[in-house]
Amino acid sequence: MVLEIVKYGHPVLRKKGERIESITPEIKQLIADMFETMNENHGVGLAAQQIGVAKQLTVIDVREITDRPSTLELDGKPADVASIMPLVLINPEVTPAGEAVKGGEGCLSFPEIFAEISRPGTVDVKALNAKGKPIAFRCGGLLARAVQHETDHLNGLLFIDRMDRKTKEELQPELDDLQAATKKALGKK
Repeated sequence: MVLEIVKYGHPVLRKKGERIESITPEIKQLIADMFETMNENHGVGLAAQQIGVAKQLTVIDVREITDRPSTLELDGKPADVASIMPLVLINPEVTPAGEAVKGGEGCLSFPEIFAEISRPGTVDVKALNAKGKPIAFRCGGLLARAVQHETDHLNGLLFIDRMDRKTKEELQPELDDLQAATKKALGKK
């Protein structure tokens, strides 16, 4: 089922997600709904907070993006990124493994707002997959950026928190409008 994506200004986006201790039928359904929602909205990642659920769960699929390559290492050896897609990360732990690089980012909770964000170009990831099994990999490029962006969501951080001051100041009128519209919509519910 396609779920509503919450927008900037909704308090759930600032909540740290609860750890997931077991893969219940409800979690399996949530994962399926999140993939459907992400695909319907042409995203490459979606965190549970973005659909109003404060849990440590994100889904990612970068296969459709060909102009921003990704890299993957499994057990220290290069691997095909498609081999782990679509990707479910439960309770992820992300460790920087490379120098910071700037890259363009957008967010489904911030429609039509994009900015250059500096993040490590390579990261090590440990998490549980959709079956609750441990997974570990190193990734770079767009996949590393998506993993970090979505993991930030799981901790109540937003990509605007990573913008440089000048960029955020330039976008502030749009951010204020989006936040006001979200709060107004929440008041009507």
